[in-house]
Amino acid sequence: MKLRTKIIFIVFAVLVFFFTSAQLFLIFKGRSIIVKQLESFTGKKAAIGSFRLLFPLNLEIKKLDIEGLAKIDYIFVSPSISRLFTGYLAFNELRITRPEFSFEKGLSPAAEVPLAAKSLSAGTPAPTPAKQPAPRLIFKRISVREGRINFIDRTIGPEGIRITVKDINFNLTDLYLPAHSVATNFDLQAKIPWQEGAEEGSIEADGWLNLFKKDMAASVKINDINGVYLYPYYSNWVDLEKARIEKAKLNFTSIINGVDNNLTAECHLELTDIVRRPLSAEEEQTKAAKITDTVLEIFKAMNQGKIVLDFTIRTKMDRPEFGFGNIKMAFEDKLTKGVKGGKLDVKNMLLIPVKLMESTIKGATDVSKAVIDGTFAIGNEVKKSVEDSFKKESKEEEKK
Repeated sequence: MKLRTKIIFIVFAVLVFFFTSAQLFLIFKGRSIIVKQLESFTGKKAAIGSFRLLFPLNLEIKKLDIEGLAKIDYIFVSPSISRLFTGYLAFNELRITRPEFSFEKGLSPAAEVPLAAKSLSAGTPAPTPAKQPAPRLIFKRISVREGRINFIDRTIGPEGIRITVKDINFNLTDLYLPAHSVATNFDLQAKIPWQEGAEEGSIEADGWLNLFKKDMAASVKINDINGVYLYPYYSNWVDLEKARIEKAKLNFTSIINGVDNNLTAECHLELTDIVRRPLSAEEEQTKAAKITDTVLEIFKAMNQGKIVLDFTIRTKMDRPEFGFGNIKMAFEDKLTKGVKGGKLDVKNMLLIPVKLMESTIKGATDVSKAVIDGTFAIGNEVKKSVEDSFKKESKEEEKK
């Protein structure tokens, strides 16, 4: 019993000594080491409010600030001691609370010049950095609570467009870097405040991915998208002012499957709410507004009164590409091929107002040619039909 007591006492004393030494090291050296590593990795100035070691080896960091990139209220890190002997830097848990990240796309060329290039332009040879081996990392669980992302796209217009995602709650399990053949599971919930005082959008996503095999399966749902706020992205092929569209709300869902780096996303876009500006007493209906009326009615006739768009995106998992051009192409395809495929029969065409039919469409075979010139561009064949339909009206407008 005495020997066992001595062993327990020695082990306890070693742990206390180790814990105290680690605390002293963090107090005097740890802060500067962490800050230096962050600055080296991000190229930004970094600062830490406070941090401490929690028994046995958990690390707690408060008020982390990486200039212009991130502000994080609280970080909790729980390392895996047993994994250190396998050559990995592993974490049982990484918990991040109230982080705020900021990103900009389309910075000025001067801001994007790397430090090495600046040294060369000044006549000083840039040192060749030694290639460091990538660290072997394991994250058993990562959780983010009350996160926020501020994104500014300066490639769209002179002032750019700002998109904020807030109230981010994100969970991820079993992430290996470099990648192993392991399923990494994730789920995400967040909100999008499009404009102050306006209804917020919501994002939900969940699924799994295998970074090594480049396989994945996931679902994404975005509700209450403010189509008018995102107008700068598609302003070159839609004129909301002439079409008299003041409000447009959309819902988007996508089922994503990836095998061997080939990614397929089955997408569904539905217009749930559209508000048109009413005509004033002295105002005449514009050509663009008439075309918009026709298009909306055609979509309703093809989908039992709903305005929906189903399309498929095929891309690569390691280099995914998606843009508003995908939606434009799907829109054009539905109008041009849907009718030829028999989806809009004579019975459904009766749902389209007679006046619109008379002004833009002469028969079922002309539907694919009857829309859209300036507001929604579909092609030369469509353009010719619309120009013929409004030829007389255009001449009268020119005389005025």
